[in-house]
Amino acid sequence: RIGQIIAIKAKVNRAFKTSMEVGIKVTVQDILTNVEKIVSVAYATYVAKPVAAGKIELEPVKLLSREDHLEHTLAIERRRIRLGYEQVFQNLMQESNKEDSSEEEDAVSTDLTHVQSIELVQPPHANHHGNTFGGQIMAWMETVASISASRLCRSYPVLKSVNMFKFWGPSVVGDRLVFNAIVNNTFQNSVEVGVRVEAYNCEEWIKDQARHINSAFLIFNAVNDKGELLTFPRIKP
Repeated sequence: RIGQIIAIKAKVNRAFKTSMEVGIKVTVQDILTNVEKIVSVAYATYVAKPVAAGKIELEPVKLLSREDHLEHTLAIERRRIRLGYEQVFQNLMQESNKEDSSEEEDAVSTDLTHVQSIELVQPPHANHHGNTFGGQIMAWMETVASISASRLCRSYPVLKSVNMFKFWGPSVVGDRLVFNAIVNNTFQNSVEVGVRVEAYNCEEWIKDQARHINSAFLIFNAVNDKGELLTFPRIKP
């Protein structure tokens, strides 16, 4: 919140051949109570920008502490899970072709949760390479997803996690980014919102040729004035 001090620590946990995992930990300190607590932990995967057509091979990370060794070991497992997502999703998509005919009478149609937003990438939104900041895209995604979730809970949703946030391609200054969000499912006290981001330059906009650049799944809770978790209604896809 406003007035609190945020500390962000990042380090490379493991370097693979041409990619690396960076661990990020965010803590917050209240200057009035001097209480410090962890608010977020994340793992980002980077590849070094290639020179010409060749890829840059990375040197191994030197491990100094017991924590370094632990994160180094866990990084390979996180990478295995991450790479396995695509095959798992392909299998699930094949199995889910059968429509579920069971519907609850009080279920809310997902059509009511669809939200679309369009943003123009301007120079302050881009990094020194001219590509849109990943954090800026995530902020726009959170906004549109929060509106989608709020249409079910009639309250202010609280973001709990962002899953499978991946860059499928870059966007640059001048691009128009189209954000589409919809509730995928509810789980009593939480809701998953899927967000898809497509980019267009001027020529692509005229021809309606979109570039799929991002997707993510955002999990929200909602609380009342007493801090109690609210229950989300069931949805009808």
